[in-house]
Amino acid sequence: MDKNFPTIKTDRLLLREITNFDLENIFNGLSNPKVIEHYGISFDSLNATKQQMIWYKNEKQMWWAICSLNNQVFYGAGGLNNIDCKVKKAEIGLWLLPEFWGKGIMKETLPLISDYGLNQLKLNRVEGFVETENINCKRAMSKLDFQLERTMIDCEIKNRKLISLDVYVKTI
Repeated sequence: MDKNFPTIKTDRLLLREITNFDLENIFNGLSNPKVIEHYGISFDSLNATKQQMIWYKNEKQMWWAICSLNNQVFYGAGGLNNIDCKVKKAEIGLWLLPEFWGKGIMKETLPLISDYGLNQLKLNRVEGFVETENINCKRAMSKLDFQLERTMIDCEIKNRKLISLDVYVKTI
């Protein structure tokens, strides 16, 4: 573990560094059809998931394991991608295991991560790219003070189909 990696706590959540001990939990999430329906990455084996673990360690990413306060239950992962200190922006991402959907974890976690980026990393902008058809995530972003900035029409291919992305932004 990196002694300098920030741990964030609330009354019920612990956000801590992702470690190799989380490999199975990460695989369980990123191989689950419900999780990956609107997520850009999926894995079909524990071995393949090791690539994601390497990605989490990249200096342009800062991702936390989202756990119960006692660190006994793994809920999901969230963090900042493509951190660009020159331009002072990053992309926010988060996924939860389906059994923890609708329990307010996303609502509690996203502000912690975006506030960390804006206040601790001194970013000017945190962006969230949401598939236009992901109504639940779009609703959550709006409730959490992210502003819809634009829609990028047919900008990516997923499952051999063009998809559009809505860009939500939170600034200082």
